[in-house]
Amino acid sequence: MQKSPPPFIWACPEEKNILDWHFIIRGPPDTPYAGGEYHGLIWFPSDYPFKPPDVKMFTPSGRFEIGHKICMSMTSYHPSTWNAAWSVATILTGLLSFMLSEEITAGAVRSTDEEKRTLAKKSHAFNISSKKFREIFPTYATTEMTDLPDMGHGPSAKPVPKGVNPAFSSSTPESSAQSTVSSAASTPSPPDTQTTTNLVNSVSAPRTAPQTPAPAAAPERRIVPPARNLPDARHAGTNRWMPSWRWILAVVVLAVLGRLSSFAGL
Repeated sequence: MQKSPPPFIWACPEEKNILDWHFIIRGPPDTPYAGGEYHGLIWFPSDYPFKPPDVKMFTPSGRFEIGHKICMSMTSYHPSTWNAAWSVATILTGLLSFMLSEEITAGAVRSTDEEKRTLAKKSHAFNISSKKFREIFPTYATTEMTDLPDMGHGPSAKPVPKGVNPAFSSSTPESSAQSTVSSAASTPSPPDTQTTTNLVNSVSAPRTAPQTPAPAAAPERRIVPPARNLPDARHAGTNRWMPSWRWILAVVVLAVLGRLSSFAGL
């Protein structure tokens, strides 16, 4: 955040409590907030980044209620939409975008563009009259308004303002979120279950030598039994009827002999 702040935004934590991040938003040109300076607070819970923070604005702007929590998708009003990868820069960029819209939610108010311009002109004088603002932002608590590192004119070449303890850069909630993103990016996603199964099977399967194709089997030789000596069909009926003719002939001979014997008896 402090190494490369977003345009029109600056933020730093309190020295005694790194969960409280104070910020300054400058009104972008061509908006009713042009020339304005708005001081606010991001309060991070102790279990950040797993739960969203709360955001408050202390400088009158005609857009937000003073000292009230602002309802946004990045605050505790919507824990279901919170993303642990969102950093301080992400939250404040979203706040500036929401500030330039006309949407009314909890913590927002309605006012005319003329009222917003009037409050923008008085904003810096209001801020330097605040003891907390002077303690947190001594570089910007001057009579004349000092530009932020990035005022939307391209890459900033200005040094980090004095009074900022660089030790907080490695232990702030923002760095925790960034480390979460880095670890998530460096951790490979779990492979597909089917792919894992195929890989395990291919590794655990025993390696075998390539098999040579077996020679083609020789055609089966069918052994045909020799044909039996069956009687010729032409003589089959004759052989079957020959005994019958013999019996008939014998009966005829006996009948003739019987007749002859009867005549002889006469």
